[in-house]
Amino acid sequence: MGEQPPYLRTADVLRRRVAEQEWTSGDRLPSRAQLAEELGVGDNVIRRAQELLISQGVLEGRAGSGTYVAEPRERLRMVRSQHREQRGGSPYRADMAALGRRGAWESRTEAKVPAPPEIAGRLGLSEGDLCVRTSYEFLADGRPVQLSISWEPYDLTAGTLIVMPEGGPYAGKGVVERMAEIGVAVTHAVERPEPGEADADEATLLGVPRGALVTRIQRTYYSDKGQPVETADIVVPAALCEIVYEVPVNP
Repeated sequence: MGEQPPYLRTADVLRRRVAEQEWTSGDRLPSRAQLAEELGVGDNVIRRAQELLISQGVLEGRAGSGTYVAEPRERLRMVRSQHREQRGGSPYRADMAALGRRGAWESRTEAKVPAPPEIAGRLGLSEGDLCVRTSYEFLADGRPVQLSISWEPYDLTAGTLIVMPEGGPYAGKGVVERMAEIGVAVTHAVERPEPGEADADEATLLGVPRGALVTRIQRTYYSDKGQPVETADIVVPAALCEIVYEVPVNP
């Protein structure tokens, strides 16, 4: 393996100084020029190192003032569990209520959207088959904490009361409960989490810096017949939320 880039080594140095309380919450860091001279690196290295630590919630930038050690922030605990699907209603709203938060979301649905290749593969469709696509911005006490883009096969729900996930009498009920209304029993979901960085659009929606660390979760729900009925790409900002998986154990 090659040597770490200078900005990563510099970020480690700055992070260690914060951890060792050389600088504490609310302290203003020396200027970039001062840090560059002290550490023997260029201003650009300091800038990239600080941007990384800002994206991780260690530092915060204040326009026209400088860079400061961030105040500790309580991260939301996002539990991924089979039990969240057994409560009825919205699993997300129930999750937030359990944390003493007000859960809500904003959404935009488009019907009859041709499935791109990856989505078609995840849903067992042919490329270009029609889907219902819904974009979500999930809020906790009015603050954005999660994004999701959901895809459902149009032929599965066309002509039913659940064809629009956020419209009609079953709006906001969650995939499991909605599918049950048309006789489709959803038995399990498969999730694949991986680390990533927020792109420009995600950063704007979540209120985090571009390039901030996020967890991307690719989730697909399956029926008792093994048919994929919904797939989604979920984005959770690491600085605001921690993701915990609850695994059932049969005695």
